Amino acid sequence: MQSSRSLRWMAVPAALVVVLVLLVTACGGGAQTSAPPERKVLFYRNPMNPKITSPVPAKDEMGMDYVPVYADEAAPQSGTESRKVLFYRNPMNPNVTSPVPAKDEMGMDYVPVYAGEGAAQGPGVPGLAAVQVSPEGLRLAGVQVAPAVRERLARTIRTVGTVIADETRIRHFHTRVTGWVEKLFVNFTGQYVREGQPVLSLYSPQLLASQEEYLQARATAARFASSDLPEVRKGGEDLVAAARRRLQLLDVPDDLIAEIERTGKSRRDITLMAHGSGYVTAKGIYEGQQVDPSMMDLFTITDLSTVWVEGEFYEYEARAVHLGEDAVVTLPYDPGTRLTGRVRYIDPTLNPQSRTLRVRFAFANPSLALKPGMFANVELAVDGHDGVVIPDSAVIDTGLRKIVFVSLGGGRFAPREVTLGVRGNGKAEVLAGVAAGEQVVVRANFLLDSESQLRAAIAGVGGAAGGPR
Repeated sequence: MQSSRSLRWMAVPAALVVVLVLLVTACGGGAQTSAPPERKVLFYRNPMNPKITSPVPAKDEMGMDYVPVYADEAAPQSGTESRKVLFYRNPMNPNVTSPVPAKDEMGMDYVPVYAGEGAAQGPGVPGLAAVQVSPEGLRLAGVQVAPAVRERLARTIRTVGTVIADETRIRHFHTRVTGWVEKLFVNFTGQYVREGQPVLSLYSPQLLASQEEYLQARATAARFASSDLPEVRKGGEDLVAAARRRLQLLDVPDDLIAEIERTGKSRRDITLMAHGSGYVTAKGIYEGQQVDPSMMDLFTITDLSTVWVEGEFYEYEARAVHLGEDAVVTLPYDPGTRLTGRVRYIDPTLNPQSRTLRVRFAFANPSLALKPGMFANVELAVDGHDGVVIPDSAVIDTGLRKIVFVSLGGGRFAPREVTLGVRGNGKAEVLAGVAAGEQVVVRANFLLDSESQLRAAIAGVGGAAGGPR
């Protein structure tokens, strides 16, 4: 009794198996199709360069097998029918394909390749095709876009200049009489001097005689003042004015002349004052030394509150430099220092040895950050004007042409050949090819370029869609 019951329980799973087999056969029998016909190979394509093809199997320089391109893969899209998926391609390795949807090792969906995708949307670019990328592929590939905007763009040219003193702010100190230096108040090179500060005390027989003449002229004028004749009184006043004027022309300070008038006595030595403020950059006298007007350099006083920076630009840059343009100077050892100035002078001749043009800039130097003899980096913004501007990273420069990828929405990107104008500060002016407001790819555009070439080669059947790079 017990054994017969066990046999009945064992028969139940066997019956279930039979039922399942019948169901599978019934369902699957209707879905079975005949074996697919053999696909015809049109040619073999270089996996790294779609423009290179071979009629027979081959290998590239790296030993990779050429990829076969089949006749059904090059079938063009017709009419307005729904797009036909030819196959699916690995988003990171275009050489790996699948006839059905699949995922790669990172979980990214394979990208569908549609019939006729070699035709570019918008202005055609030979050798390139529009590209369709899934949202997941965009995220993993890091594709980023930026708008083309209308703004002002200028090109920046740079040079290394040398800081020199402003020649218009250099003063030489001389005496206008012969004498002997009694005392030096400025006695070393590099000392800072303010305008009106005592420089030296000078004994000069000529100055002493001029003081005596002034005192005598004042005494004579006082006697003439009591005369009834206006001409006599006027002559005394003119005599005093002439004697006073003589002292002033010999650099006698006005306060010293006032002291002579008050005391009625002449001074043996005269203290001469600085004619301007600045640093003593040259000194050629010492105490007790005899001086005369023929001596070249007693003192040289240089005002460094404004300095010049002289740099040289190449011949092809010379046309862009104009007087009065703004410039920025930075120091190689102190990047935080940025001073603004202007182009002060452009040499009218070109250096025939270096083929460069010398340009002089003037910079305010209130903190004395720029010292004569230093090197400084000079940046000059030139050719500034308004236009359609895109990030420079959006441009793929092949040497023969410049390509950008424009977002069409929905993960589709179309290649455009553009004409560029001014390029600088990480931006490029677009003269033709992209309009303001369009979105251009600024990151991972080289991946799109590879995909675009690949799709164009497939649609071109044997590289017929290939064009100049």
